[in-house]
Amino acid sequence: MVVIPTFSELALSAELLRGVEDLQYPSPTAIQRLSIPPALAGHDLLASAPTGSGKSAAFGLPVLEALLKTRDRKTGALILAPTRELAQQITEHLRHLAKYTKIRVEPVYGGVGMGRQIQAFRRKSEVIVATPGRLIDLMRQGEARLNDVGILVLDEADRMLDMGFLPAVRRIIASLPNRRQTLFFSATLGTTVTALAGELLRSPVRVNLAPAAVPVETVTQAVYAVEQHKKTDLLVDLLKDNNIFSALVFTRTKSRAERLAAMLSRHNIGAERIHGDRSQAQRARALQAFKKGDYRVLVATDVAARGIDILDLGHVINYDVPHEPADYIHRIGRTARAQRRGDAITFVSRDETDLFANIERSIGKRLERVEHPLSDASMATTLEKAPQIRRRSFRRRRR
Repeated sequence: MVVIPTFSELALSAELLRGVEDLQYPSPTAIQRLSIPPALAGHDLLASAPTGSGKSAAFGLPVLEALLKTRDRKTGALILAPTRELAQQITEHLRHLAKYTKIRVEPVYGGVGMGRQIQAFRRKSEVIVATPGRLIDLMRQGEARLNDVGILVLDEADRMLDMGFLPAVRRIIASLPNRRQTLFFSATLGTTVTALAGELLRSPVRVNLAPAAVPVETVTQAVYAVEQHKKTDLLVDLLKDNNIFSALVFTRTKSRAERLAAMLSRHNIGAERIHGDRSQAQRARALQAFKKGDYRVLVATDVAARGIDILDLGHVINYDVPHEPADYIHRIGRTARAQRRGDAITFVSRDETDLFANIERSIGKRLERVEHPLSDASMATTLEKAPQIRRRSFRRRRR
C-alpha cells in the first residue's frame, strides 16, 4: 500500500500550509508529491501529467516557498502560460495559496489595458503570470523588467509551442538571468517540447505521469455517428436529458461556436461562448456565468480549452472532432478533474471518421458507440470500420 504524505510533510512554510488548508486539499496529488520536493531543493524540473492533475500547485508552492525565503521586494518569478484564461486561473490559484503571505501575484495578458500590468512591474510584484504576446509588448516598451527573475515556469509548454509562441518564448528567455531555476510543465512531451526542454534545463529531475496520450480513467467516453447537418439537433435532444445539467461543448472554429450558441439559445437552452475573438472581459464574464449556473452550455474553441477550470463539470461534448489526438485529450480533460468522474461525448460525421480513427489509435482503445434516432446507420458502419485497433467491448456506465 502506497502511503500518500500530507502537505505538512513537504517542508512548506506555515503560511503556505494555511493557504493549502483553506483550499481543503486532502493530500498532494501524484504530480505534486513528485514535483514539489525536487523543486523546493532548487532543481530544474521536466514534468508531464494529465490536465487537471494539480500542476498549478505543483509549481506554485515551490515558487512561493522560494520567494518567502528571500523576502526580497522584486520580481523573482515568471510563469508563462499560453492563454489568457490559463494565466488568470494560475494567478487566482497562487493568490489563494499565498493568502497568508505578502507575496503579490499579478497577471499579464492581452485583451485588457496595460496600465495595471505596467504598474505590476514598476511595483516589482514578486510573481508575474504572463502570456508571451503581451509580455513581449511590454518588453518592447521597456516596461517589463526581468533581470531579477530567479525562477522561470513554463506551464502547458506543448500548447504554447502549438500556438506558435516559440520565437516569443526564446526572446523572453534570452532576457532572463542565466543563473535561474526552470520548471517545465506540459500535458504531453512531443519532440519539439523535449528539444526545448533540453536547451533550457540543467540536469533536470524528470517526472513523467503522462507517458502516453491517454485520457484520465475517470472519464466515460462515448461516440455518436451523425451527419454534420444533424449535429445541432442531436445536441439539443441530448440536452433534454436531465442527466446533463451543464456541458462544455467544443467546436473547431470561432464562427461555428457563435452559430451553435445562437442556435441553442433559439431552442431555449442557455448558452454562452468563449473564443479568441471575444475580449478578455467577455470571456471572463461568460466563464463566470457558466460556473454560477446561469448557462447550461459553454461553447468553446481549442484556444480556450486549457484555461477553463471547472471543478464539477460533468460533461464535455466534442461537437467537432479535433484535428489532433492531443487536443482530444486536453478537451475531455476539462471534466473529471481532481479525480472526480465525468463524461465525454463525441459527434463524428462522415468526413471526420479518419480524424476519429487517429484518436482511437492514439489512446489505444475503441470507444463505445451509442445509437440514437438521429444517427445514420450507414455512417455508423463506416465508423465501425475505421479504427485499425483490436476490438474490445464496452458497456455504458451510468452516473
